[in-house]
Amino acid sequence: QVQLVESGGGLVQAGGSLRLSCAASGGTFSIYTMGWFRQAPGKARESVAAISKSGGNTYLADSVKDRFTISRDNVKNTVYLQMNSLKPEDTAIYYCAAGPRALLNGISGYNIWGQGTQVTVSS
Repeated sequence: QVQLVESGGGLVQAGGSLRLSCAASGGTFSIYTMGWFRQAPGKARESVAAISKSGGNTYLADSVKDRFTISRDNVKNTVYLQMNSLKPEDTAIYYCAAGPRALLNGISGYNIWGQGTQVTVSS
């Protein structure tokens, strides 16, 4: 079973940038579709970005598509979320997730989850 560990969260001012990393271990990374999700206080978890097994296709939610970029390195067994022009409404716990049969759009099919990392964007 693959394990996922997120890192890179923190406190940043509006307009700033953060890069989140999700390191995978204990499995074959390249067989998983990878996704980033976030959950703000009092709100449901939502899909932010996803990337196909080889990295050839990506998905970004409309709310972030002009500002965020998802990428993966199948040699380092790591998926990244580059977040630019951050807004206070981006404040949430960010989770990475993996699914061998997950589609890029949506939350279904992601059966392995990391512990989450807090992103806080101040005004």
